[in-house]
Amino acid sequence: MTGPGAPAALSDSFGRVARTLRVSLTDRCTLRCRYCLPAEGVAWLPTDEVLTDDEVVRLVRIAVERLGVRRVRLTGGEPLLRRGLEEIVGRIAGMRTAEGARPRVALTTNGVSLARKADALVDAGLDRVNVSLDTLDRERYAALTRRDRLPDVLAGLAAARRAGLTPIKVNTVLMRGINDDEAVPLLRWAVAEGYRLRFIEQMPLGPADEWDRAQLVTAQEILDRLAAEVELVPVPASQRGSAPAEMWRVAGTDAEVGVIASVSRPFCGACDRVRLTAEGHVRHCLFAATETDLRTPMRAGADDDELVRLWVAAVAGKPASGIGDGLHVPPDRLMSAIGG
Repeated sequence: MTGPGAPAALSDSFGRVARTLRVSLTDRCTLRCRYCLPAEGVAWLPTDEVLTDDEVVRLVRIAVERLGVRRVRLTGGEPLLRRGLEEIVGRIAGMRTAEGARPRVALTTNGVSLARKADALVDAGLDRVNVSLDTLDRERYAALTRRDRLPDVLAGLAAARRAGLTPIKVNTVLMRGINDDEAVPLLRWAVAEGYRLRFIEQMPLGPADEWDRAQLVTAQEILDRLAAEVELVPVPASQRGSAPAEMWRVAGTDAEVGVIASVSRPFCGACDRVRLTAEGHVRHCLFAATETDLRTPMRAGADDDELVRLWVAAVAGKPASGIGDGLHVPPDRLMSAIGG
């Protein structure tokens, strides 16, 4: 039992402890990726339901100072759309854990606006960046995202590299018959550019009519395609820790490639993540069927101790697995509203 102001832990009944917080800053996005959003008609969150900058910072401070969170990842939607992003990054970077350590601050972005913001984000205290990119073909990119913005994304990646946001991770979703022929070209490009490529299995978190399990390119298929043309050396599992990606080193280089098998090989047993949606709801899992509202009690005057109790209780009920054959019930939210 912890007293007022005492540190607590975001632990569940299976012995997992959440050390990484993913914070969605907005549900809005500059792209309309087919596996994430419909082409039109998206009902965005009303502005007054989205956490203010001060509310975001307060909840992150509680997580870092009181709940043992050591890594904070800012997501969306598209977090670069958030006004005041640099100030939010700076305020989080200025926090300290109960042990006096500075939290690591990262960002997941589609990269469209990254070229304009990379230097300012580094100055504010951003440590790392992940950029989503599913193809190197401009016409295919426009078809997948419904926006012709590939040159902007490539410029954003280059700007992030110049700004020192390394290692830069590139997240790629392969879809059968759409872009799965680019597995090897994308890896060769990433190796040449010095980016760390991570393939992510397509997850059932977008528009219902866009999810087709037959379209899923599994982790094993991805590895088989890569291994047919590139020698891969497994990185020991002991070095993976709680990271979601299984890693391989590309022989003859210093480059690594990862595969996140969220659907075919769930890694729930080592999960150390908890999510905060843009409107201030705690999700103990990306695939959770329930959420815990922190915004309403916070705006009603709840003190930090009460918010700690609510957050701890929300994570304590986390099930053993969030996804798996016969177990998964798709959330009633789009991915952009959950936060990546």
